[in-house]
Amino acid sequence: MPPTFADPTPDAVPIHFVTRESWPRDEAALSARARAFAKAAGFESKPGRLLLVPDEDGAIARVLFALDSAGAPTADPFLPGELATRLPAGTYRFANAPHESGLAALAFLLASYRFGKYKAAKNESPRLIAPDGVDRVQFERTAEAVALGRDLINTPTNDLGPQALEEAIVALAEKHGSRCSVVRGDDLLAKNFPLIHAVGRASAEPPRIVDFTFGPEDAPKVTLVGKGVCFDTGGLDIKPSAGMLIMKKDMGGAATALALASMIMDAKLSLRLRVIIPIVENAIAGNSFRPGDIYRSRKGLTVEIGNTDAEGRLILADALALADEDAPDLLFDFATLTGAARVALGPDLPPMYSDDEALAVACMEHGRKVHDPVWRMPLWTRYDKELDGKISDLVNVSSGPFAGSITAALFLRRFVERANAWAHFDVYAWNPKTLPGKPEGGEVQVARLLFSMLADGYAQKR
Repeated sequence: MPPTFADPTPDAVPIHFVTRESWPRDEAALSARARAFAKAAGFESKPGRLLLVPDEDGAIARVLFALDSAGAPTADPFLPGELATRLPAGTYRFANAPHESGLAALAFLLASYRFGKYKAAKNESPRLIAPDGVDRVQFERTAEAVALGRDLINTPTNDLGPQALEEAIVALAEKHGSRCSVVRGDDLLAKNFPLIHAVGRASAEPPRIVDFTFGPEDAPKVTLVGKGVCFDTGGLDIKPSAGMLIMKKDMGGAATALALASMIMDAKLSLRLRVIIPIVENAIAGNSFRPGDIYRSRKGLTVEIGNTDAEGRLILADALALADEDAPDLLFDFATLTGAARVALGPDLPPMYSDDEALAVACMEHGRKVHDPVWRMPLWTRYDKELDGKISDLVNVSSGPFAGSITAALFLRRFVERANAWAHFDVYAWNPKTLPGKPEGGEVQVARLLFSMLADGYAQKR
């Protein structure tokens, strides 16, 4: 079950937030007994310090939790999310407002997520009452969507191959009254999706593309495309074993698109939403696609394969070409596309690419607003020639070792012409370690910022 807020109760334990500046006043307001206990426990007002203050019977009377000073450059609005993993079971409430009550409450919900498909939780989790002024419905909607995406990413490929991912998409679409169209296997060739077919044909489960729409036909058209590589061996350019350890997450772009779609559909935003997910497993067999092979894409451009481990951009190329044919107002694609993006910006900060200045600025602003950050990277046109083929229109990797994330984005841009505005997000979809509000494992990045932007009416304002 996705995390939810607790219903109000008079027995909820109060959580008091303190800072270095407020602690002298906060300490003076405690009872003499509580002050003595805090001193004996060595409590200090350093960010992240936690103290459970008992009553006379030994039960928890209050919680003290220290935050950064307001406005400090290191302040993390998600820091109160640590409470979800450090407090004992029970019901709690904010006795005073942290720096940003909404983000603190959301972080608590997001940190309460547990992936329990294969191992049951040992203990009950603490519950939080929604603070005053917080939109409980929206926050729970967000937590449910993020849990959906995390569950998909965390599930290993033996239980989430192409067929199971298709079924998850169909279930989400049908939940909101939409129906999917699906093209599978050799029908991909008949329907002109040659790159998706080439990448996925070596798998025991055939490749496919899933497509559904939601919302009024006369509303602004917003299309989401997510990379659905259920597992990536690297193909014939096989990855080392260490490089395959978390390749179950290579469908993180699809999970991102589905999490965002879930929020949009549940909130019934006035948009004509379209979701397109190409699904493959990049496996190795006698019919694997090879370095040096050349394929004609859906768009008609011929692509030479320079490296079979650059498969994500191939399946996205056909999917983006399909999406572009409809000339959407906004076209977003999400993909765990390049290691170069991680080298440049690390796991927490996904790069985004767009030629649309207003869209790029809006993404950055809403990322800061909802603590779901992105960083704009350049579509540096001079590097575009690195993708020109000698015997084909283009190659799927550049000839040099530099700017790998940029050249991947430039490759995708070749397949977008008619969309009014397009943005590409090179997400990591994984937390290497637990951070406040972000448990180790699968993660949904950029979906919250895009929902915030769309809910703010961005598509209608354009």
